[in-house]
Amino acid sequence: MKNFFDVSKMSAGDAQYEAQKIAFSPIVFQVARVLRTSGILKHLDGNRAGLSSDEIANDLSMSPYVVSVLLETGLSAGIVAKNNELFSGTKIGYFLLNDEMTKVNMDFNHFVNYLGLYELDNAVKSGKPSGLKVFNNDDTIYPGLSKLPDDAKKAWFDFDHFYSDSAFKEAIAILAQYNIKRLLDIGGNTGKFSRLCATSIPTCHVTIVDLPGQLDVAKNENEKAGLSDRIDTYFANMLDETTKLPTEFDAAWMSQFLDCFGEEDIVRILKKVAQGIADDGHIYILEPLWDRQKYATSAYCIINTSPYFTAMANGTSKMFNFGEISKYISKAGLYVDNIYDNIGFSHSLIVCKKIKGDA
Repeated sequence: MKNFFDVSKMSAGDAQYEAQKIAFSPIVFQVARVLRTSGILKHLDGNRAGLSSDEIANDLSMSPYVVSVLLETGLSAGIVAKNNELFSGTKIGYFLLNDEMTKVNMDFNHFVNYLGLYELDNAVKSGKPSGLKVFNNDDTIYPGLSKLPDDAKKAWFDFDHFYSDSAFKEAIAILAQYNIKRLLDIGGNTGKFSRLCATSIPTCHVTIVDLPGQLDVAKNENEKAGLSDRIDTYFANMLDETTKLPTEFDAAWMSQFLDCFGEEDIVRILKKVAQGIADDGHIYILEPLWDRQKYATSAYCIINTSPYFTAMANGTSKMFNFGEISKYISKAGLYVDNIYDNIGFSHSLIVCKKIKGDA
């Protein structure tokens, strides 16, 4: 594993400065977001020679006081630069304005997580997603995804799809090598992967397994795509011990699904999924494993998604490292037959099989 986060050689002064960045990070986050949404960053991007605070305020019909406050915090965070009295954008400001990953992450944290993470200490003590009460009184976020406020719903699905969708085409190219005829898409959500799989592998019939809200959307989208005869849906609450899956499938697929559960539930789900596939079938697990990343940026983003699960999603799950998920796979009577790293932005595709003699 690459040691992305080694700070052992940092000086005391630098360490204290980094600590202050953390202490003020909620303020800096919101200022950075408003610098983007107010148009200030875009205006600076179009005026590379620089603008004064008063010029920006006049051009954007904003209060000079407000612009001054935002720019000075932006200066302290390296989002803007100042030369004499002129402000200009920086590389950091450019990524905040233009980088899709940065925008998706920022909107997810603002609209989905920001208010709820105030309850992180309570979530840590209780093992429940205490912050979810800002939206509803459900036990987990998943049943109510389709009923979230519009901004939060869009931010949640944009975040989820941005990372998973980047890996789908590469993953399907790998699946195509395994001659799959019948595939279970566990936690298939609104069916994006299933539709891509069905169109990319013409011999494959897919069954999406999920909760009613997601399946309703998937059915509509499948029909629009003309794929209703190639894709079925099957309602199942995977946490319900009485739930039984359809059987005799060649393979099962789970994309960013197992990270929605705690260890005991993951092992139970994997055992249940194994019962639905043929003895020589495969289980494909697509997950962003933070310790198998090529770059520090992706490892950082993956690790810091875990508190969302703690405070908002379910109170029990997290983003995995490879050692953790390997342990769960083994406990379920499976073994890792192969693993493909660097799929899409940040994913690994783990290919599992049943240990001989196990159901």
